[in-house]
This record gives sequence, structure tokens and C-alpha cells, in this order.
Amino acid sequence: MPLSFDEIRALPAGQLAEKLAGSPEEVAAILQVAAEAGVAEAQALYGQILLDGRGIAADPAMALRWFSEAAKTGHAMAINMVGRCCEHGWGTRIDKGLAAQWYRAAADRGLDWGLYNLATLHCLGEGVPLDRAAALDLYRRAAALGHAKSVNMIGGFYEDGWVVERDMAAAADCYRRAAEGGDFRGQFNHARMLLDAQEAEEAAIWLARMRETATPAFLAKADAWLSARRSPPIPHGSTSGTGRPA
Repeated sequence: MPLSFDEIRALPAGQLAEKLAGSPEEVAAILQVAAEAGVAEAQALYGQILLDGRGIAADPAMALRWFSEAAKTGHAMAINMVGRCCEHGWGTRIDKGLAAQWYRAAADRGLDWGLYNLATLHCLGEGVPLDRAAALDLYRRAAALGHAKSVNMIGGFYEDGWVVERDMAAAADCYRRAAEGGDFRGQFNHARMLLDAQEAEEAAIWLARMRETATPAFLAKADAWLSARRSPPIPHGSTSGTGRPA
């Protein structure tokens, strides 16, 4: 029988942590009880497991409901996740303009993911005007908070010469920092720079790390790029712009 909210609150910290590290089903049950009791953090976490289908059947519409409940309290990540639902049509229709409003609200609360997601919409001109200068500013603000994916994106600006002067050394430095921060795209881009510098052994290490967390779609693009590089060889400098995986 599931624990009541009072029973959950009465658990010693160590015992609660142990239960939250338990089976997905047990974690889902605990979070559901806490979410229904009005705990914003639990609402945001429960929304995420409903979105992912971990320990419970996936239900994007219900996930959005719980994100929205937590967002009412000002929970920054929940606000960002409502934006994600609007951007991708998870439990609702796709509305990138509305997504941008939610991302902006999360960014205004200093959330790195809100800054990153709003920057990406500006980069693509989806739901907001295409504005790479605004995007770069947002990525830099997120990067200052240690957001590795934003650091990687800044590297792309330097490699492609968007808004800033093209600077391959600055791009390589960004990719290295993003790679060290755990971003799989940064790890791939860092490996590309190492391959161009004829440092194949170190590049292989980063490519292996990239495979640990990269999405299947990105892995397919990365493998296609690596195959094309091997045969025929790609001239130095030809990997910028659309020549690298997105």
C-alpha cells in the first residue's frame, strides 16, 4: 500500500533518499502522493516521469498538467517544461510562440535551460524573430551558469562566424569546455577539432564518451560524418556550417 504524505514527511532523510533511489515504480508512487499534496518540486518531477514513462505509463497530457501546477508556484524548471511541451506538442498542440513566452519566463528567473531554449528559438527564428545576436547573448548568459550545451553553441557561432568574427581557436576552446562539461555535441565537436589537429588518439576518446549519452539520431549523423571524412578525405576547414551534425 502506498505511503501517505504524512508518512513520507515523517521518514528520516536517509530513508527517504533510499526510497527515491529505488525502483521506478516506487519513486513514481512517492512523487504522485507528494505532488497531489501540493509540493511543487514533486509536481515537476512527477511531470517528468509521466513524460518519460518511467515507473508509470507515459502520459504527456497529464505531465503537462503537473508541470503547469508547479509553474503556478514560480518553479523555474516546471515553467521551462511547459515551454518544452508547447514547443514539441507534448500533451498539447505545437505553439512555438507560446513556448518562447514560457522559456522567457524561465530565463527571467535565471534558469540556464530557459535561457538555452529561448536562444535556440531565436537561432532558428521559430516562434520569435530570427535574431542571432539575441541568441548569442542568451547562450552566453546560460554558459556563465555552467550550461555545457550553451558553451557548445557559442563554439558554433565562432566556427561559423555568426555575429562574431570567425575564430577557430575560440571555437575549439568552447568545444573543449562543452565536452568536459558532458555535452555529447560538444564532445563530438571537440573530437572534430582534434582530428583536424592530427590528434586521432585523443579524438577517439572523446568520440567514445560521446556515444555514452548521444541520441540515436545524433549518432547516425556523427557516424555518417566520420564515414565521409574517411572516404573521401574532407579538406581541412570544410566541416563548418552544414558540414557537421546538428
